[in-house]
Amino acid sequence: MAKPRVVIVGAGFAGYHAAKKLARIARGRAEIVLLNPTDYFLYVPLLPEVAAGVIGPTRVTIPLAGTLSGVRVVIGAATGVDLRARRVDYTAAEGQPARLDYDRLVLAVGSVNKLLPIPGLTKHAHGFRGLPEAVYLHDHVVRQIELAEAADDPREQWAHSTFVVVGAGYTGTEVAALGQLFTDQLARQHPRLPIRPRWLLLDVAGRVLPELDRRMSETADEVLRRRGVDVRMGCSVREAVAAGVRLTDGDFVATRSLVWCVGVRPDPLVAGLGLPTERGRLVVDEFLGVPGFPEVFACGDAAAVPDLLHPGQLTGMTAQHAQRQGRLAAHNVAASFGHGRRRAYRHPNLGFVVDLGGIDAAANPFGVALSGLPAKAVTRGYHLLVMPGNRARVAADWALDATQSRQAVQLGLVPARAVPLENEAPEVPVGALS
Repeated sequence: MAKPRVVIVGAGFAGYHAAKKLARIARGRAEIVLLNPTDYFLYVPLLPEVAAGVIGPTRVTIPLAGTLSGVRVVIGAATGVDLRARRVDYTAAEGQPARLDYDRLVLAVGSVNKLLPIPGLTKHAHGFRGLPEAVYLHDHVVRQIELAEAADDPREQWAHSTFVVVGAGYTGTEVAALGQLFTDQLARQHPRLPIRPRWLLLDVAGRVLPELDRRMSETADEVLRRRGVDVRMGCSVREAVAAGVRLTDGDFVATRSLVWCVGVRPDPLVAGLGLPTERGRLVVDEFLGVPGFPEVFACGDAAAVPDLLHPGQLTGMTAQHAQRQGRLAAHNVAASFGHGRRRAYRHPNLGFVVDLGGIDAAANPFGVALSGLPAKAVTRGYHLLVMPGNRARVAADWALDATQSRQAVQLGLVPARAVPLENEAPEVPVGALS
């Protein structure tokens, strides 16, 4: 008999770990196909360090073909799913339409940026969702400092050396914290620049890291302000124009740099399925199955997974949940073929880590609040433990950054038109402890 085919859509935290786990369980008894737009798994939590030049771009990319033994990797972007015909339609690597038939389907398409109806936003802002955005931001920051140094008009100097980050969640906080350190170092390399570059961090919430423990929030806020970041809570962007941004508090900030880190929403593929959703996420049961379609499973940011530890709530859109749900999806897919028994998803929050650059970090493993060097050790230890590859290379980059000055040049590999805000990369996990 032909082997059953399992198609996994998406290679973020959920999809990657689903494929890896299922390959170990199936042991060649099923054909496992992983469909993803890129040939790598992206370790998103370290993207702010890529943008700040702490580690190289390839350090956060884990090759699929090299780490997923027994999995067939197909490069392409899913465009739709025919649930009745059991078929996934996608655009292949060279642009041609193609399809994959399946016996079991795991939807792990992740999430994209949450956009708001702010005039000029999509024209003048850039997101921070994938590797191209991180590489672009690194080049952009270097370019702006160089332009500021070359400018004669003080107003132009300020505009080029001012950076606005919207969204004080996990990503935005790290981008602003590491960004201030990065531009301070750049300024030392450009002695003719008469002013210190400044970063603004905006959020409509009342505090930094509003979704995390208050003690972590206080630690991050203290580090940001001590470092010189202009933290403005209860404030956001009202309008973006070429010369800068108008804020909701009435202030106008002259800038050429607007980084959008405001929340996430499920990948648009979910809405196209025509199935029930909750908060935009695909409704699933506690076994990650899609009601009415026993051969379809969903996990990660795209799935509205009930939180059995907190009845009536959904699990968070975090790396912690995505990774664990991916593994459980693999287990339950195998159970649907008669290999083991299915299990319900239960996973308590084990804590979060936030790297603030330098010797600063905030962490709360198992509810224990840490800051400074202890938090830094936990944070970096966690990343090295969870990363499925490149550990030695990342550790080497950290060691070099601690002992040598960074090289800061424009590579020019990613033009602005290649990273428009409205085209987002999949899967946006939060740096949660797994």
